[in-house]
Amino acid sequence: MRNTTLCYIEHQGKYLMLLRNKKKVDASKNKWIGVGGKFEEGESPEECVIREVKEETGLTLLDYKLRGVVTFVSDVWESEYMYLFTASKFQGQLTACDEGELSWIAKEEIFALNLWEGDRAFLKLLFEDTPFFTMKLNYQGEELADIKTKIYEYR
Repeated sequence: MRNTTLCYIEHQGKYLMLLRNKKKVDASKNKWIGVGGKFEEGESPEECVIREVKEETGLTLLDYKLRGVVTFVSDVWESEYMYLFTASKFQGQLTACDEGELSWIAKEEIFALNLWEGDRAFLKLLFEDTPFFTMKLNYQGEELADIKTKIYEYR
């Protein structure tokens, strides 16, 4: 089971999206996703998301929020726990990414992109400003076979 982070950075009504089109072997080949990646030994989710965003975009996160934990189960790929973040403040200049093409996409246009079906489910919760959730996505190949979601309402 691997641990990863994914971050959707918001700026002026747009999310920074990554078209994964540069690696030869990539589970998300030609799909649009946020930015993030695998934990290094000893990292916390926060340390991982800060490092991965900096490596992939050149940006330094100043304000970010853990929004959910997504469990991916697949008959093809290794199972994964993904810590899902959003960010609204950052500094620095956007740089090229060696994993794909970065682009600011208007939030209302995101669902027209080539996304994983499970990503559509958790993006909907982000857009609805759901406070915190867990989600389990079961894939058979590239098809979403099952989804389970638990929403937590903190007071």
